[in-house]
Amino acid sequence: MRTFLYRALTALMLTLTALATVPASAQTDSGVKGPVPPGLPNRLLIGLFEEAGQNWMRDSGVPWDVRYRYFTKGWVDNWGWGQRDGSWGATFMQESKTQGFIPAPVFYQLFGEPGGGEGESLAKVGNATTMKSYFSDFKVLMQRAKEYGQPVLVLIEPDAIGFLQQQTNSTPGTYAAVAATGLPELAGLPNTVAGWSLAFLQMRKAVGANNVILGIHVSAWASGKDISAFSVTDPLGPEVDKVVNFLKPAGVAANVTGTTYDVLVGDPLDRDADFYRLTRGEDRWWNMDDNASISTKSFNRYAEWLRLMNVGTGKRWVLWQIPLGNANHRNIHNDGSASAGYKDNRPEYFFGSQGDLHRRKFANSGVIALLFGAGAGGQSSYQNDLASDGQPYIRNRAGAFLRAGGLTLPAAGTTLPLPGSGGTDGGTGGTDAGTDAGTRDGGVDAGTDAGTRDGGVDAGTRDGGVDAGTRDGGVDAGTDGGTRGPDAGTDGGTGGGTTRGYGFESSTEGWVASGSAIKAVSTSTTRAYAGTRSLAVSFSGTSGTGMAVVSNAPVPRGATVTFRIWIPSGSSITSIQPYGLEGATASWRFTGRWTAIGSLTPNAWNTVTVTLPSASTSPLYQLGVELTTSGTWTGTVYVDGISW
Repeated sequence: MRTFLYRALTALMLTLTALATVPASAQTDSGVKGPVPPGLPNRLLIGLFEEAGQNWMRDSGVPWDVRYRYFTKGWVDNWGWGQRDGSWGATFMQESKTQGFIPAPVFYQLFGEPGGGEGESLAKVGNATTMKSYFSDFKVLMQRAKEYGQPVLVLIEPDAIGFLQQQTNSTPGTYAAVAATGLPELAGLPNTVAGWSLAFLQMRKAVGANNVILGIHVSAWASGKDISAFSVTDPLGPEVDKVVNFLKPAGVAANVTGTTYDVLVGDPLDRDADFYRLTRGEDRWWNMDDNASISTKSFNRYAEWLRLMNVGTGKRWVLWQIPLGNANHRNIHNDGSASAGYKDNRPEYFFGSQGDLHRRKFANSGVIALLFGAGAGGQSSYQNDLASDGQPYIRNRAGAFLRAGGLTLPAAGTTLPLPGSGGTDGGTGGTDAGTDAGTRDGGVDAGTDAGTRDGGVDAGTRDGGVDAGTRDGGVDAGTDGGTRGPDAGTDGGTGGGTTRGYGFESSTEGWVASGSAIKAVSTSTTRAYAGTRSLAVSFSGTSGTGMAVVSNAPVPRGATVTFRIWIPSGSSITSIQPYGLEGATASWRFTGRWTAIGSLTPNAWNTVTVTLPSASTSPLYQLGVELTTSGTWTGTVYVDGISW
């Protein structure tokens, strides 16, 4: 029996070794590989970095998916200000949940351990005393995550595996203290660098934190050649194979823990491209041209590297720490003023005019999440990233994309059709609205869900004056003493002359409520701007942003749409914003006109307008009005006389 078991185990190990050395470039690449991890929605996730205790994301009016934050050395006792029980981390997770986001701790503790910096990574993992304390802290994180009980995305040690690959000369069997720590959970693991990486999997398993999605960080320079910025003419295949072969025994392939990492994690760049150009003389810009060769410094090359890594490992990708610079930034240290920070083109690549094509291209390379945030101080930030139109870039562009339903990810073995390639993907233009049933707020028509996900995503006010002066603060303040004109009192918006719109005289005319702050819309005789009825918008008592929206409004190009809105005194509304959202052919362009509550007159009909671009599409994907509250309120706002 012992001989049989020995032979069986030997055969298994030989098989695993053979699989680990199959070149990625030699494996089949018919479609994206691997599943989307259980617990994550089957759509492209968009998230941001945010410090614990902050609420810009909550107040932004955007239904973000993921909120990430570094967990550096000292997090376990709040850097000496609390008990060594991980309460600080538990608070971050709960805080994220309350605001409607998936928490994503970035476990970045090795650099802060005693014994040097990143260059001493191998020496640190070889110190049993250091690693005992280190993995004890990680165990606490797993315990707090288990108690949290909802999906938690944990990104493991940015760049550490890359440094270890270089410092071991790509030898995963190099010594590291794992079982030697004396921690009972790690007793069965080898004292190797591969075993060190397996320890994260084993600790999750031992604690029973099955709700944790673990991501292993893969650096673009781990093979010894920086494939994204410098060694751009080198073939990708050999570099991918070198990294894949190092990662497989480290938890990407089958191993003694019985589990594997759920996703790969990468960072396209940690700082704005022009920061490197201006302060270090390094060119880290990527060509956005969709015809750029993969042998050039380009998004196409990076997407191909991602794809080959996906093929070689069978794991999807989470991209994080994506710089926030755009072409309008002023190339100065970010001091908080408008457009301060350095230029980059990554937000414009994913949310500019070709954003749908690019999002689909990267989804076909295995990407399931785009998480934006600066990796160092002084870089561009979402708080003041004003574009050339004076509007916050990532908030408006990503917000429009998310409100429109996002992008359903390709199933394993398939790819999404690219614009111009023919075919459809259960929807058009990358929104795939309605194909992600259950991941948003259920009862709202998926085609008109311009609002939040379930429960409090957008709690709070907007961004507290960050972009003060960049919107149209004083739009049509005061009352509108006139009448609606020739279409007054009509239903469906028709009437004399060429004016059209919505009068709500017999029904809601297709308008629906969206977002947790609004409970319902209905026709009402309580108030009317013209005729006898208006649209009553009832608030739920949940703070945040809600919308009253309608699909396929036949608004012509360049039209100015007029809304009449009645807001009672004593409401907790802080702002309103009429808007138009175009569809795929316009790259989900969002056009809004934000108005602070101070510019409006309570207990009276106020006139607010939004003018659509001259090249806007008709019909609109959505026409609507956003209403943001700063606290609990259950009153009613009335909308009427919508015309153009």
